[in-house]
Amino acid sequence: MRLSNKSWGMWTAALAIVAGSVLTSCNKTPGYGRRTANNPGKKSATTGAEFSFDENDSTNFFVAKNAEQIPGPNLKFIQGGRAVLGSQEEDVMAFRDNQERTVTISNFYMDETEITNNDYREFLFDMKKKVSADSLLKLEPSENVWSGAMSFNDLYQSYYFRFPGFNFYPVAGVSWTQANVYSKWRTEYVQELIRKEREIDSTFTKNQLIERGVAMADFRLPNEGEWEYAAKAMIGTQYLDENQEYGRIYPWDGRGVRNPYNVKRKGKQGDFLANFKRGRGDYAGIAGNQRNDGEILPTNVYDMAPNDFGLYHMAGNMNEWVYDIYRPLSYQDFDDLNPLRKDGVYDEIDNYETSMLSDEFRVYKGGSWKDVAYWLAPGTRRFMHQDSATNSIGFRCAMISIGEKGK
Repeated sequence: MRLSNKSWGMWTAALAIVAGSVLTSCNKTPGYGRRTANNPGKKSATTGAEFSFDENDSTNFFVAKNAEQIPGPNLKFIQGGRAVLGSQEEDVMAFRDNQERTVTISNFYMDETEITNNDYREFLFDMKKKVSADSLLKLEPSENVWSGAMSFNDLYQSYYFRFPGFNFYPVAGVSWTQANVYSKWRTEYVQELIRKEREIDSTFTKNQLIERGVAMADFRLPNEGEWEYAAKAMIGTQYLDENQEYGRIYPWDGRGVRNPYNVKRKGKQGDFLANFKRGRGDYAGIAGNQRNDGEILPTNVYDMAPNDFGLYHMAGNMNEWVYDIYRPLSYQDFDDLNPLRKDGVYDEIDNYETSMLSDEFRVYKGGSWKDVAYWLAPGTRRFMHQDSATNSIGFRCAMISIGEKGK
C-alpha cells in the first residue's frame, strides 16, 4: 500500500513521539534541581543515599539545612569591596608609612562598639573559675595607666574600671596580648552558649560543629586593612554605578570635626563628631558650652553618631589595637587582597640598624580622647609593644564572614 505524503508525515511524527518517550523513560534518573546550602534535597545526587537532618546524629551522613552563619552578639556586618587605603591627607608627621594603594577587603563582621569595662569584667569573672589567681592577675587591666607623677588622676586608678558609672565606657589599660586572650575566651564562651541553646551533643568536635552550621568563627582583633576600611565607611558615598562622589578624611563627611549637616542626630548641627583633644591643654572645651565634645576623659561607647557601617567611635574616644605587627614599609609589601602583616617577612628587622623594632610591636589606630584631630584620620597609624598598655588604647573584635546565605 502506497502512502501519501500526508500519511508519511503523520507516521513520522508518531514515531518521533514514541522514540522520545522511550529515551525519556531510559534516562529517568532522580532529578533534584538546583541544590543550595539551604535546600540540599533529601538524597545525595551522586549516590542516591538519604541524608540525615538530625543535628545530634553522628552515625549517619548528616547534612545541615540551616546554612546561615551565626555571627555572635554586638557585631555589625561589613560588606567588603574595593577601596583605596592609606594616608590620603597631608602627612604632617612625615612618617610616610601608609602610602595610598588600592586593595580589596572581604566581607567581615566588627563590633559596633569598643569593648567596655563591663564586658571585660564579665571575662575576668568567668576566667576566675578556670585559671589560678596569678594567671588571673596577668589578665587584669593595668589601673596604673591613670597615675602620673605630675597629674592628679589617681581617682580614676581606683574607680574607672570598677565603678558602675563607668560600666559602658571603653576598657583601658589592656595590652594587645590581653585583648587576644579576651577574643579567644569570647569565642569559646559564645560557642558553648549556642551549643546549649541548640541542644547539640557536647562531645562533638569543632569540625562536627562546623558541619552542622553551629560553629562560631573566631572572634579576633581586626587586621589593619579591615579596621581602616570599616572606619572610613565609604559605602556612604557610593553610587550604584560604582562611582564615589568624594573621599573622606575622617569616618564622616566633610573636612572638619564638627557635624556639618542636621542629619542622623537632629538638632546636633555643629556638634563635635568625636571625643578628642582639641588643642594643647583643651580636652573638652569651656564649661557650659553646648557645642563642646562633652567629655574630658573617655565617654560612653554609644556617644557620638555611628559611621555609615553603624560603628561607634571609629575616631576618638579610644585608640584601638589591630592584629598587624608594625613595619614602616607594610604598604608596599601587603597583598592587594585582604592585606595583613603577620610577621616581618619581606621587611626584616635587619633593615633597621638603629631601630628597636621587632615582631612584638603592634599597630594601633583611631585616635583617642587625649589625641589631637590629626590622629582621628583612619589612614594614620602608630605602634606599641604588644605587652604595653595605656589609658588611651582599647580594642574591639572582628569575625570573618563565612559563605553566603542560600548559595
